[in-house]
Amino acid sequence: MTDRQALLVTPEALAEQLAVERDAWRSGGAQLPRTLVLDVRWSLAEPDGRAAFSAGHVPGAVYVDLESQLSGHGPATAGRHPLPGDELLTNAARRWGLRPGDRVVAYDGDGNLAAARAWWLLRDAGVDVRLLDGAWPGWIEAGLPIETGTDEAGTDEAGALEASAVEASTVESSVVGTSGDGHPEITLVGGRMPRLTIEEAAVWARDAVLLDARAAERYSGDSEPIDPRAGHVPGARSLPTTGNIDAAGRFLELQELRARFEAAGVGVPAADERVAAYCGSGITASHTLFALELAGHRGALFPGSWSQWANHPELPVATGPLP
Repeated sequence: MTDRQALLVTPEALAEQLAVERDAWRSGGAQLPRTLVLDVRWSLAEPDGRAAFSAGHVPGAVYVDLESQLSGHGPATAGRHPLPGDELLTNAARRWGLRPGDRVVAYDGDGNLAAARAWWLLRDAGVDVRLLDGAWPGWIEAGLPIETGTDEAGTDEAGALEASAVEASTVESSVVGTSGDGHPEITLVGGRMPRLTIEEAAVWARDAVLLDARAAERYSGDSEPIDPRAGHVPGARSLPTTGNIDAAGRFLELQELRARFEAAGVGVPAADERVAAYCGSGITASHTLFALELAGHRGALFPGSWSQWANHPELPVATGPLP
């Protein structure tokens, strides 16, 4: 059975952990493992989350720009949010102050739909990462302290980093593997999480289970606000990822998630199980993959997702509520 605590942390548990680390740092225990908190506010309607971050965030959290730090760039035929390369993600992680051995907790403004992208990328690179259950609204509901302001770096107490480390990360270190503040620099290399190419996605939809995490109206083709063609990958099954969380933005319990995935054709966890997910551009599909992990399944990501598929006019498109 999946250990929910290995994937999620409650606001109260995170606050307690940060307090323990902060006290250890103040008493001279700065070398203890740290928890770095990442604020990944992003949505299609409001891709720049800096204003929301400035208005309030978890104390010590670092703002993460999903568009520039968690996404690569390329032609439309590659999709709207290609995966970042190892170099781009490594440079971003150093900017955040991530060090070897650090733990990470990520959250966003609503339901962790965007924060799950950080979870997938960092886990793919071997980082110990969890999501804050309930995201930012959960922290507020718990009545925990908040911090305001635009300082994305914070200070080098638990869960943050030194201002000097931020400055040092903008230039190359004169010592390979060591940042300007003397701490070892982290280098992220991905490849641990399964993923599909666009060619593999077509086969997967026919021979296995390919989940479409978008809203039902986008799956059916009744609505398409951003990509050039409406509909879905033929054979894909509709399972909006917003159904993986409750009204408060917390992930459903194990049995509820398992029942939901089984209804979509995902079987009992097994080594030969084949399930994958896509969405509009590869962001919220990570949320579905996170929910699959909670339910005891391991799924593959189709990073290009619908935005890549729709930009290949030679590929077929299905419409309507059925695969």
